[in-house]
Amino acid sequence: MSAASSIRHFIDTDGSASSEALVELYDQLEPIDTAFMLGEWEGGALRCGHPGEAALVAMGWVGKSFQSENDVDPIIVRNEHGGRVASPVMGKATLRMVSYRGVSTATMIYDRHPIFDHFRKLDDDLVMGVMDRKGEAAPLLFWLRRLSPRAAAGAR
Repeated sequence: MSAASSIRHFIDTDGSASSEALVELYDQLEPIDTAFMLGEWEGGALRCGHPGEAALVAMGWVGKSFQSENDVDPIIVRNEHGGRVASPVMGKATLRMVSYRGVSTATMIYDRHPIFDHFRKLDDDLVMGVMDRKGEAAPLLFWLRRLSPRAAAGAR
């Protein structure tokens, strides 16, 4: 089974694995450029026991929004009507190419926090992210699925 197929299986079954095993799969995925990430994305955590998984659930995180390289909303939540809105809890972010684990790939950099989210491609509409936070021993692992332009516009 390919790395992409294994990760899709974790997403589809809400499975769990060690962060080491998931990072090993991440390393086998194709890097992407910043233009690839532009648009609206829904997401979820890949369960490996990271404390950030519970924090994402508590804040109601459902995805990210990349308007441009200099205008990123890293925490998208649902409002009382079910629409997607940016949460101010973590502030804004930028999108740049950064070398991580020896490979240059699209990376979201939080403006106010020592956090980098590094992305790799599963397919044209699905990516895996590794949240690298200064001072943490293991990364938070997650996935993002691109919303179609029509679905993204209708959800607002």
